[in-house]
Amino acid sequence: MSTDFDTNNLDAVKQKYQQERSKRLRADGARQYRGLSGQFATLIDDPYVQKADRQPITETVEALVVGGGFGGILAAARLREAGVEDLRIVERAGGFGGTWYWNRYPGAQCDVESYIYLPLLEELGYMPTQKYVYADEIREHVDRIVDHYELRPVAVFHTQVKEMHWQEEDKRWRVSTDRGDVFLARFVVTASGPLNVPKLPGIPGIESFKGKTFHTSRWDYDYTGGDEHGGLTGLADKRVAIIGTGATAVQVVPHVANSAKQLYVFQRTASGVDERNNSATDPEWFSSLQPGWQRERQTNFDRITGGHPLPEDHVSDGWTEKTRRVAERMAASGAAENMSPEAFEALEEELNLEKMNELRARILANVKDPAAAEALQPWYRYFCKRPCFHDEYLAAFNRPNTQLVDTDGKGVEQITERGLVVDGVEYEVDCVIYATGFMVVLSSSRKDGYKAYGRDGKYLEDQHAKGYRTLHSYMTDGFPNLFFISPAQGGQPYNFSQMLEVMSRHVAWTIAKVLSGGHESVEPSIEAVDRWVATIKSLAHDWQKFADGCTPGIYNGEGGTFTPESLAGLPYAGGASAFFELIEEWRETGGERDLVMARS
Repeated sequence: MSTDFDTNNLDAVKQKYQQERSKRLRADGARQYRGLSGQFATLIDDPYVQKADRQPITETVEALVVGGGFGGILAAARLREAGVEDLRIVERAGGFGGTWYWNRYPGAQCDVESYIYLPLLEELGYMPTQKYVYADEIREHVDRIVDHYELRPVAVFHTQVKEMHWQEEDKRWRVSTDRGDVFLARFVVTASGPLNVPKLPGIPGIESFKGKTFHTSRWDYDYTGGDEHGGLTGLADKRVAIIGTGATAVQVVPHVANSAKQLYVFQRTASGVDERNNSATDPEWFSSLQPGWQRERQTNFDRITGGHPLPEDHVSDGWTEKTRRVAERMAASGAAENMSPEAFEALEEELNLEKMNELRARILANVKDPAAAEALQPWYRYFCKRPCFHDEYLAAFNRPNTQLVDTDGKGVEQITERGLVVDGVEYEVDCVIYATGFMVVLSSSRKDGYKAYGRDGKYLEDQHAKGYRTLHSYMTDGFPNLFFISPAQGGQPYNFSQMLEVMSRHVAWTIAKVLSGGHESVEPSIEAVDRWVATIKSLAHDWQKFADGCTPGIYNGEGGTFTPESLAGLPYAGGASAFFELIEEWRETGGERDLVMARS
C-alpha cells in the first residue's frame, strides 16, 4: 500500500476492498475444496478414542437424537424435561462434545464469552474459570451436562446414521447405521452440526507430499509432542507449514511458532485480529448474578451483535464494540430517537471503517517486518470474515523462525513431494498442517451423512431441490416427527450455542404438544412452510447485499452468486434475537395451528 493512500477515504477503501475481493473470486466457488477420499480418507477417523467392537443394536425408542455435541445433548436434555425418557443418542465421534470433541489443537479456546457460550450454567451451578475458557474446560462442561441428565448410558459412539425411512403404518422412523443397528423411533432430532467433517483445499499435487500431514481437528500429538496447552517438543527439528489464517490458525500459530525449527504460515486472506484480553472469573461477581442472568446476558449479546444498540452492554467485548459505539455516537448527536435510515447507514459505514482501520493499525504496531505487516492487513468490511481475537498471534511473526507466505489471494499453487509452491518458489517442509476448517453444510440432510426418506418415500434432498423448505428451520412438510437443529432459515447468532438451546426448547415444546394431545405424529402444513420460505426470501436482500460485497468465505458460499433457490437457505435476516422472539411468540399465540397432528 502506497504511503499516500488515505485509509480514511471511504470511497478509496471500498475500491480497495473490491480489488482484494476480486483476487479471491473463482468460478468453482465452494467446489474448490476436496472431500476426504483416497489417501486422505483416514483424516475423518478419530485419533483420540479407539473404536470398540460391539454387536448391532435393534430396538424401539421414543426419540432418537443424531449428534452428541451441544445441539444433541441440549435436545436430549430438553426432551427429558418434557417427559421423554426413552432416548437414544447416536454420535460418529468417540465421545460427546461435537466440535469441541474434535478441536483439541494447541490453544483451542472459545472466542465467545464463556458466561454466554457454555449452556446451562445456572441450571448446573457452574462458574467458568475464565471469561474465555479453553477446550479442555469446555469438554468438562459437556460431561457435566451429560451426567446431570444421565445421557451417557443411552449413547452409542463411533456410529453414523446412514438412512432413515418413515413408516406411515406405525408412525415411526426406521433408522439404520453403519454399525448394523436398526432403531425404530417415534421422533428423530438431527443435531449433527456443520463443524465436524474436515475440509481440504483442492491444491494440485496435494496427494504427492511425502512428509507428515494432518488437519487441526485431528491433531497428531504423537508427532508434535505436547498437549492442548503447548509444549510441542516433537517439532523442535521440524520445518512446518500451516495452511490457513482463520480463527483456528490464529490460535495454533503461536504454539507452533514457539516450538518448530521453522514455521511457514501460508495465507490467502488475512484475518482481522483484535486483542483477546482474557481474565479470570471474579467469584464475588459471579455469585452476585441474579436468577435468569444467563438468558438475559445471551439476549443482550445477540441483540447488540445483531446491530441493535442498547443502553447497557453486559458482555462488553470485541464482538459488541462496534454496535456499542453506534449507540454512543447516536446518543452524543442527540439523534437516537429520530435518526433517518440513511443517516444510520452512514454512521454504520463510518464506524465500520474506523474499526477496520484500528485493526490494521494494530497489525502495523505489533509486526516488526513492514512487508509482513502489510500482507497481514485485512481489506474487507468488519464481519465479512469471522472476527478473531488473540494476544500472541501477531507477535509470532516477529520470531526469526516464523515466516508469513502471502499468496496474494490465490492460495498455494502446488504441493510437491517436498513442500509447497507459491509464486514459483518451493518451500520445503517436513510437516503440513491444514487449518482449513470444516465442510459447512447447512442442509438438513448431509451429503456426507444420512439420507432421509419421508412420506411416500420422498427423498429429503429432493424436497429442497428447488430451494430450502422448512417452518422455523426445524421441520418440513412430508417428513413427520423429524426435527432439525440448524441455523438455515432460522437464527444464526455469533453465540452459536444459544441457537442450539433455543431450538432444543422449540423441538421439545412441539413434541410435548404431540404427546399431551394423544397424537402420534406432527409436521408443518404446506401452507405454513410456504409462508416461512416467502418470509426468508423477502428479507434476504439485505443479507445478499452485504455478502455480495464481502471477500469469499463461508458466509457467502466462497463468493458464489446467490440464486433464488440458495436465498431460501439463508438465515432469518431480521437477526437471531428477533427470530428467537418470533418463535416464542408463535408458541404463546397458538402456533400449533400451523402444525398437522395425526393419530394412528
